[in-house]
Amino acid sequence: MRLVIVTGMSGSGKSSVMDVMEDIGYYCIDNIPPKLISQFVDLCRKSEGGIDRIAVAVDIRTGDMFTEIFHSWQYLKTEKDIEISVLFIEANDEVLIKRYKETRRKHPLDEKFNGSMHDAIVYERSRLSQLREIADFYIDTSELSAAQLKKIVKDTFLENSNDSMLIKVMSFGFKYGVSTEADLVFDVRCLPNPFYVDDLRKRTGLEKCVQDYVMNCKDSKALFDKLTDLISYLIPLYIKEGKSQLVIAFGCTGGKHRSVTFAEHTAHFFEKKGYKPQKYHRDITKDKKI
Repeated sequence: MRLVIVTGMSGSGKSSVMDVMEDIGYYCIDNIPPKLISQFVDLCRKSEGGIDRIAVAVDIRTGDMFTEIFHSWQYLKTEKDIEISVLFIEANDEVLIKRYKETRRKHPLDEKFNGSMHDAIVYERSRLSQLREIADFYIDTSELSAAQLKKIVKDTFLENSNDSMLIKVMSFGFKYGVSTEADLVFDVRCLPNPFYVDDLRKRTGLEKCVQDYVMNCKDSKALFDKLTDLISYLIPLYIKEGKSQLVIAFGCTGGKHRSVTFAEHTAHFFEKKGYKPQKYHRDITKDKKI
């Protein structure tokens, strides 16, 4: 099991970091009382299916309970089956003050220091200094864009760079409406339609006979090669820009034959490339009476 404790200055970008951690497959929980971290780890161990990657955000919002973080950290370090690390997020005072002014949010210590942002930051920084010293990873977000921060987190905690983007490949039928969740939509109604072949009409693109009929066409093979080449080119660009999910949709008339075939072949293509695409056939069960 891998546990990452995300901590640092208020306003430095911990929430953004937690969003990235969730995108790359970590089970995340924000603002957890430090004393409960070990109990949370035990719950994850016992969960059905197993949770082996956890990220918890702990900061000054927990008040007096915050000092428990050191005890929890030391206790979990003794657990042989847990790889624990601390990620400290930082930004300079001027940037923190600017961010709070832009968002018009109150600093967690606002009332303690009668609205003095400067005093609150100085106090918080002193409280976190010891935790900063034990941190395994350190990120200063003062000069980072959101995309740059995402890339740093992914590069730090992803074992396989291909896992930085979730790829969903789906099929749909235009007669039921164009997919509204897709980032890329490809119309394959220009290809031979198995619907007009008596032996294939009631079958679907999940079956080899239908896939063979569609893909044995020279135009189908050429289109598939061009589309997968395009998508392969686009994926690294999307990842570089910080995109965490890509939905690729193939549409045909009814969503049963050609679109399903292309979705299946495309998913298989990217599996061989080292990705873990998810498949979804929106309209494949419709028109069962045909």
